[in-house]
Amino acid sequence: MSRCQALLLSSSNCHGYSLLEFAKEEICNLLNKNNIKELLFVPFAQKNHEEYTNKIKAVISPWGYSVNGLHTHAEPVKAVKLAKAIFIGGGNTFLLLNDLYAHNLVTTIRDRVLSGKLVYIGSSAGTNVATKSIHTTNDMPIIYPPSFEAIGLVPFNINPHYIDKSDIETHKGETRDQRICEYMEMPSAKAVLGLREGSILHVDGNSLTLKGIAGAVLFQKGSKKIDYQIGDNLSFLMGE
Repeated sequence: MSRCQALLLSSSNCHGYSLLEFAKEEICNLLNKNNIKELLFVPFAQKNHEEYTNKIKAVISPWGYSVNGLHTHAEPVKAVKLAKAIFIGGGNTFLLLNDLYAHNLVTTIRDRVLSGKLVYIGSSAGTNVATKSIHTTNDMPIIYPPSFEAIGLVPFNINPHYIDKSDIETHKGETRDQRICEYMEMPSAKAVLGLREGSILHVDGNSLTLKGIAGAVLFQKGSKKIDYQIGDNLSFLMGE
């Protein structure tokens, strides 16, 4: 392994599938390709770290991989430096990023993943913190991290759980598109990739491929949103 390798999932849950089932093949392929049998799980996006870790362990262990929670390590930075693969789960993005900063893990994770020494798997909030910043999360700011700047494995923003509109016909409130377009008005905004439920962004060095069971939609300054389908090459976004 000599280049950045990551899977960024819109969610761990997808309608019609059990927990992480829709992503099982992609996760197993990535781990097997790199001869990895152990995952370091980061449960910081939820309050009950032990319960969350056990929930993920119950799913992934039968696949043939061991899972241990980062919260059990007295020296989190050392644990990340020794790990070959990390899985950051979903929950509240603000809480997650705050804890990553509190444990001095943002730079450590970034450096190891970008240098090809650590495989990264993120879901929902774990996907948000893998991007340029957490400005396009759907979560409420229940806590304020030192910065909204995130790990930065990709140079753009992602909006997990993207939906085009409300299924309720009488809904007259704001839409996800409106909220993303408001972000796009900011000077620092470049691109936002909305991942529909069941979509996975596969990062392999400077190559980006849309995988999973659902597509995505791209927002860019001065352009109409563009739909992308499973299998599409999105590598051009690495130049954003």
